[in-house]
Amino acid sequence: MGIKITETVLRDAHQSLIATRMKTEDMLPIIEKMDKVGYHSLECWGGATFDACLRFLNEDPWERLRKIRDKAKNTKLQMLLRGQNLLGYKHYADDVVEYFVQKAVANGIDIIRIFDALNDPRNVEVAIKATKKEGGHAQAAVCYTISPFHSLEQFVKDAKKLVEMGADSICIKDMAGLLTPYNAYELVKALKENVKVPIQLHTHYTSGVASMTYLKAIEAGCDVVDCAISPMSMGTSQPPTEAIVATLQGTPYDTGYDLKLLSEIADYFRPLREKYLKSGLLDTKVLGVDINTLLYQVPGGMLSNLVSQLKQFGKEDKFEEVLAEVPRVREDLGYPPLVTPTSQIVGTQAVMNVISGERYKMVPKETKALVKGEYGKTPAPIKEEIIKKIIGDEKRITCRPADLLEPELDKIRDEMKEYLEQDEDVLTYALFPQVAKKFFEYRKAAKYKIDPDMVNYEERVHPV
Repeated sequence: MGIKITETVLRDAHQSLIATRMKTEDMLPIIEKMDKVGYHSLECWGGATFDACLRFLNEDPWERLRKIRDKAKNTKLQMLLRGQNLLGYKHYADDVVEYFVQKAVANGIDIIRIFDALNDPRNVEVAIKATKKEGGHAQAAVCYTISPFHSLEQFVKDAKKLVEMGADSICIKDMAGLLTPYNAYELVKALKENVKVPIQLHTHYTSGVASMTYLKAIEAGCDVVDCAISPMSMGTSQPPTEAIVATLQGTPYDTGYDLKLLSEIADYFRPLREKYLKSGLLDTKVLGVDINTLLYQVPGGMLSNLVSQLKQFGKEDKFEEVLAEVPRVREDLGYPPLVTPTSQIVGTQAVMNVISGERYKMVPKETKALVKGEYGKTPAPIKEEIIKKIIGDEKRITCRPADLLEPELDKIRDEMKEYLEQDEDVLTYALFPQVAKKFFEYRKAAKYKIDPDMVNYEERVHPV
């Protein structure tokens, strides 16, 4: 039985390289050809695509999904979901999570990869159950990271818990490119021995070791790996599809994919890559190897954020100090994996600690929310003195955060009824109210042939 590949070019590859700016019109002409490869799945939705479609491309993400589904008749479609956060930046009530999953599957998604930034299983349980209820494949992800708390035993324990909750497969989600080849071998081997569902591995090329990591993981029994067609691979994206396919040819792991067909698909994306380079969307900085990723266990995107934050304060000379402070803050906050939103929280707090000259003199509301328990349970307990320093005597949340949320779907539907053109609009509005409103106005203007410039759609809030 050969290895299967999930192709990421329609989602994570362009999210990682060009801030999720690939348009639907750039995707559709090649999908029928991609559908012939025999991929395990096409990852084409979720993550930041939903926000970027509305905010920057004036596109309806639901319409994108339906168009891709129409062209991909044989291949499963996959999306990334942040558990109780869905595709937004806060926890949503259970009725919103359930309805979102229902609509995602109804519009064409087969596999939903569900993760939580803290690896708190309580934050993914509703999404897993909803996916299974709708007949979708619930893939639960374990966020991989390195810390004194995280160990083989801990990752196996996390995976077992997810399988008990009903996960149909487990993904090792190495969002920062920290998983090195021999560690991957040990981790996959331990998971295969302890859970009886398929194991998939997702990583990024940021630290330069990703293809070797895949090879060792495959030798240990990994079932599926995430790759990107070569023009949109490497750097902060995934390993190149064709290189992995060629490497495995003639071995027991042979994918059986046609390299000539893959070469034709690469030919389609090559001019697009050139277009993104010329427009400045694709920055050559994200295409190289960044060894700081391994030295400081910090994702590539987080490093550039730290630099821009320090520039705002005119303190670029403090970069090394901030890098040294990141692991200390992470330890203080219970060793969270560094992925949205925890990477931003830890990074910003480290910057504040360094520029103020006193640790936790300035504490953003997001750090307080994390310590208070609004995001869920941190991997390791937060020390009492840190809790006291950050939130004083405020009461901490110990239950699942979403247990404190009332059902909100009916209220949202009522609030946005003037914009309603399809059922899915309720969910678009629930996730991004301000951005959705502007998009709905733009859509209406386009429909009634009103000059879109008359619609105030150009105001842009935080970039993805």
